[in-house]
Amino acid sequence: MLIIIAISTFVCISLAMLGAYWLLYRPQSAATERLKRLGENNAGPVASAVNLDERRPNTDLAQRLASPVSRLLPPSAAEAKKLQQQLMQAGFRSPGAAVTYRAIQVCTLAGLPALVALVCALMARPLQSAVLYILFAFVIGFFLPRYALRRMIRSRQQLVRWGLADALDLMVISIEAGLGLNAAMVKVSTELKEVHPDISDEFELANLEIRVGRDRDEALRNLAERTGVEDLRSLVAMLIQTDKFGTSIAKAIRAFSDSLRTKRRQRAEQAAQKAAVKLLFPLACFLFPTLFIAILGPAALQLMDTLGKM
Repeated sequence: MLIIIAISTFVCISLAMLGAYWLLYRPQSAATERLKRLGENNAGPVASAVNLDERRPNTDLAQRLASPVSRLLPPSAAEAKKLQQQLMQAGFRSPGAAVTYRAIQVCTLAGLPALVALVCALMARPLQSAVLYILFAFVIGFFLPRYALRRMIRSRQQLVRWGLADALDLMVISIEAGLGLNAAMVKVSTELKEVHPDISDEFELANLEIRVGRDRDEALRNLAERTGVEDLRSLVAMLIQTDKFGTSIAKAIRAFSDSLRTKRRQRAEQAAQKAAVKLLFPLACFLFPTLFIAILGPAALQLMDTLGKM
C-alpha cells in the first residue's frame, strides 16, 4: 500500500511539474509572433512603453497559470463583473487582478492536495485516510482564496468607514472656507494620505475621473461602487441630490456628518453588547475548567486518600 501511495504521488508531482513547465516556457505560434510584431510597429514608441509597463512578469505568469482553467471553465459575464467588483472593493484595480486571482485559485487547488499527498506518503498513511486528507485539502484550497478575498474586502471597508468621518469634517471646513466640491475632494485626498490612505486614494481617483471629463454624478457613483460601503453610498446620493437641487453642500455634509457620528456610536454600543456573548464560549472552555480544578482538586485528592485508607 505504501508503494502505491508513493508511486501515485510521484506521478502526480511529475505531471504537475511538466504542466507548469509547458505553461511557462511553451513557444508561441508564428501567427502570434507576427501579430505581436505588427502591433508593436503600428502602435509606436508610446504604446510600446505602455505595453512594456503593463505586461509585467508576474501578470504574464498569472495569465499562463490561469489560462487552462479559463478554457475549461470560462466564467460568465456576470461572474467576471462580480469578481472585478470584489477585487476593486479589496483594493486591486489593475486589469490583471482577476487573472492573478484565478492563478492563485489554480495554485491552491493543485498545490495543497499535492502537498498533502506528499506528506501522507512520507508518513506512510493508509490509502483511505490519505484520500480523505487529500479531499479535505482540495476543499480548503477551493474556499481559501474566496475567504481571503472576503476578509480583505471587510477590512478595507472598515478602514474606509473609520476615515469617512474625518474626511467629511475636513470637507465641511474646506467648503465653508470657499472651496468647491472638487477642490474640497482634492484637499481631503492630500491631507488624509498619511492618516487614512484608503479613503484618500478613493477621493483622489474620483477627482481624476472628473478631471478627464466624466460627469460628477457618474464619478461619485463609481466611488461608491469601488468601496461598497453603505455610508459612502448614502453620502454620494446626498451629494448628487444637493448638486441637482442647488442647496447648500456645506450644510448637507455637516448634517450627514452628525448622523454618521451617531451611527458610529450606535455601532460601538452594539459591539460592546456583543462582547459578553462572544466571551461566553472562551470562558466556558478555558476558564471554568481551570477554576473547577483549582477549587475541587484538593477536595478530590483528600477524598481519594480517605477512600484508599478505608
